[in-house]
Amino acid sequence: MDQHNHLRRVGLLWLLASAVATPLVIVLVGPIVPPGSGSVEASGQVTDNTVLLGMVTPVIVGIMVYFTYAMIVFRAAGDAVLEGPAVRGHRGAQFWWIVLTSATVLFLAAFGSWRLLQDGSGGGQGPSPIAVPAGKPLEVQVIAQQWQFTYRYPAYGGVETAHLELPDNQLVELHVTSLDVTHSFWAYQLGVKADANPGVDNVVYVTPTRLQSFDIRCSELCGLFHGYMFDTGEVVTPSAFDSWIAKQRVLFAPATRVLPPYATTYSPDPQRRAG
Repeated sequence: MDQHNHLRRVGLLWLLASAVATPLVIVLVGPIVPPGSGSVEASGQVTDNTVLLGMVTPVIVGIMVYFTYAMIVFRAAGDAVLEGPAVRGHRGAQFWWIVLTSATVLFLAAFGSWRLLQDGSGGGQGPSPIAVPAGKPLEVQVIAQQWQFTYRYPAYGGVETAHLELPDNQLVELHVTSLDVTHSFWAYQLGVKADANPGVDNVVYVTPTRLQSFDIRCSELCGLFHGYMFDTGEVVTPSAFDSWIAKQRVLFAPATRVLPPYATTYSPDPQRRAG
């Protein structure tokens, strides 16, 4: 059997295995990949990850088919040593390698650009995101400092709270900043992760789609107690949010009166802190 017959066999096995494995991966694995469906942005990331899984599955299958075929068909009997002829300068292989890899890269670039423009800048792109979702957002400022996050609501008198609550099915515009060192705001279930840099207003959009608690962590090493910088946020009904924010305005009224006016960034006096 010459090398062309081997190539045809491997190609046929690869096509059959890919035709079976790729739909199974998309249908069974795709829906359970992180970060879930807690927001429009999180669901979009699941879609993106599923597309990537679907594209990489034939590649992995091809590698497995090739090595399995080689180990079975070209297995040497006893102590025999077999070595086939070297293949150099195979124009057909070079041509299809360039075509397939170029098509893959161009597709991913186009798909990624298109997806970015669909739901807004879910990763934070500074104060002027290139993708802004339609709708009137609720502005919330995320203020990071060693070693906690606080949240300010400019539409509600600039009250600053110790925990983050968001109304369900409401577009939220998060303004992420820092008072000291570089932190990173990560709300896992909402599919939101944005750096918190001193003097920078990093804008992120998110639309929660179900009532839930969500984990908030700092994902940037920020000092001695970085590991303790976490919180639990809540997505609640709009009426529950209105009731909660009204209570926060009363509770934190003494602090709100002495806070500086709301701004996208702050420049506090330097503080000496461990870290």
